[in-house]
Amino acid sequence: MLARSAARPRALRSAVSSSTSWLLSTPARPSPAGSPTSSPSPASSRSLSSSRPSRLDGPRATNTISDEEIAHFSRLSAHWWDPTGEFGLLHRMNPARIEFLKGELLRVEELRGSKWLQGRDVLDVGCGGGIFAESLARSGANTLAIDASGSNITTAQTHAALDPSLRVINSPFSPSASSSARANTLEYRHTAAERLVEEGKTFDVVCAMEVIEHVEDPRGFLECLMQLTKPGGHLLLSTISRTPLARLLTITMAEDILRLVTPGTHSYHKYLKPAELRDFFVREKGWADFETRGCPYDPVAGKWRLLDVGQYGGAGELVNYFAGARRPLE
Repeated sequence: MLARSAARPRALRSAVSSSTSWLLSTPARPSPAGSPTSSPSPASSRSLSSSRPSRLDGPRATNTISDEEIAHFSRLSAHWWDPTGEFGLLHRMNPARIEFLKGELLRVEELRGSKWLQGRDVLDVGCGGGIFAESLARSGANTLAIDASGSNITTAQTHAALDPSLRVINSPFSPSASSSARANTLEYRHTAAERLVEEGKTFDVVCAMEVIEHVEDPRGFLECLMQLTKPGGHLLLSTISRTPLARLLTITMAEDILRLVTPGTHSYHKYLKPAELRDFFVREKGWADFETRGCPYDPVAGKWRLLDVGQYGGAGELVNYFAGARRPLE
């Protein structure tokens, strides 16, 4: 997540070895269910152990949400729709997000027209103020956008109510949408992905953009997203690689020196390398069509550039990148 403004100091930004893949390793023995959790060290917080029991072959009972992260972004919620303010970089990244999603779908099928997501159920996890969710809805998707911050959801609902072309449902700020089954809808919910798993929800496309670097249990989070993806469906992520260059650009420069991003927004030890995600999805889980694409920021043009697979020998994935995978047909 990229943001800008008042400082929020974070203790411990110590780096871990960049040559290991312990971030997505098999969880250690879990603590008893319901036991309280304390603030973990950087290494333990990404070991993918959980304070609750884990079942890799069924719904995982875990709490991936970081109260500190949610409080941080809740304080910034009023700034989501200022393209020159707190979340200006995310506004600029939105076209790259749409381009990546469209490219993933085009790998397996033809798409036509401006409503190329028509008829698909799409989930946006960690939707913030709704920047990406609105674009999904305008592209024809039946969009469910969720966030663990209630103030973010209120901001998203309020902004969506300003556009009469969006069929927003279950919102106190929008009139009830018509019951036409052919028209796509946009719904915001203050909830967690785990709750949707409990409800038995599944989606054609599941997106978690700039989210996984803010959760407490990345393995549990990914497994939750996998359960929410229909067989044959797409799971899309965007995040930051754990490299010295990423630390220099996203923390030292963007946060500490230039203050383009709120100090404390990112934690280096929470970053994931593309190879770690590949091992998780392909080697461990057996998912198909996994690929990553770098997305560096061009400060001269003031835009993010989505690169082709392997462009620049993979150097484009040393900082920000996208990852996509398909759930096998069952």
